[in-house]
Amino acid sequence: MKPLTSRTCLIVDDSRIIRKVARRIIEGLGFEVDEAADGAEALSYCMGAMPHVVLLDWQMPVMDGLTFLRRLRDLPGGRAPKVLFCSVETRADRIAEALSAGADEYVMKPFDGEILHSKLAEAGAVLSPP
Repeated sequence: MKPLTSRTCLIVDDSRIIRKVARRIIEGLGFEVDEAADGAEALSYCMGAMPHVVLLDWQMPVMDGLTFLRRLRDLPGGRAPKVLFCSVETRADRIAEALSAGADEYVMKPFDGEILHSKLAEAGAVLSPP
């Protein structure tokens, strides 16, 4: 396994549009970005190279975000990445479930650059916005 690279972000979402928007924002914050369309693809990626940050959708085919997160946290080095759940899920019990499964922060869709930067700063992945 490659060592943790401090400025990589894996965007995990089955929507190509969401990945494109998130990529533009995250690259603007100085990260190298890779993408995965579902949790299984993301897990395979993380087994080869653990990213610094994971931007994670909840509802995806093949493997959902919550299942991916639990499996990620069980991998060697899998507790290191900061994980931001990005979802349309608004129920407090579901958000609590994501956080208790190991998410560092929770971002509601749709999001913009300011919100994403703020949540990444709260998770300790980037410096706070000026």
